[in-house]
Amino acid sequence: MAKESPAKPFYSVLILALVCSMLVAGAAVGLRPRQETNRKFDQKKNILRAAGLYHGQGGQAEVEKLFQAVETKIIRLSDGSVVKPAEIEPATFNQLKAAFNPETGRALTKEEDQAGLGRRENYSLVYLVKKNDRLDKVILPVRGKGLWSTMYGYVALANDLATINGITFYQHGETPGLGGEIENETWQAGWAGKKIHNLQGEPVLRVVKGKSSGEESRYQIDGISGATLTMNGVSNMMSFWFGDHGFKPFLERYKNRGDLDG
Repeated sequence: MAKESPAKPFYSVLILALVCSMLVAGAAVGLRPRQETNRKFDQKKNILRAAGLYHGQGGQAEVEKLFQAVETKIIRLSDGSVVKPAEIEPATFNQLKAAFNPETGRALTKEEDQAGLGRRENYSLVYLVKKNDRLDKVILPVRGKGLWSTMYGYVALANDLATINGITFYQHGETPGLGGEIENETWQAGWAGKKIHNLQGEPVLRVVKGKSSGEESRYQIDGISGATLTMNGVSNMMSFWFGDHGFKPFLERYKNRGDLDG
């Protein structure tokens, strides 16, 4: 009887491991289209929620129907101008990938990088809702570092491009029950009606400890107890995205115009 090679069990385990890894890789590739579909659905849902157009009733078909009222455009962050679809197609533009591409993004200096991003894209998606052919709301994507994670959300502005209409956070890794309460709809409702800039045009929207009174209450949101560092991250995010290196050039360019043509 032939003696079994001591290497045989090793090769058996190796072959089994290779087969399993191939199965896992194949499953991951197969799931990728569904994951992308779910990601886009979640983003659309939160854009609509920020704009006050979706309140949780209905599934994907309802969200897709409501999203037909939303017009997607791309702007240059440097001057706020609208980019023609022939130059960059909104449906295929990946904003996060653009930030890390040397041709479509740039590194932020320490002084510029209030939101802790490292890099910023040169172009951004914006979402428009019109009423009677006039601009009614603009929804802007925002992101920034919290305590444990990068927080992603959308801020909807009224047609004056100066007043918060609504806000959502749809992806983060903050502490459940503390910083994770940025997803709490009751807390998010407290943002409605807040102003993003003071009379000097400075971004002053921020989260504070306790309720504000007087003039400051126009710009300040009562924070979440026990989540100071996450709240600081939210404030820094707003300062960045509504400042000179974020959406401020866009907002100043189109404020009170009623459209985004030209």
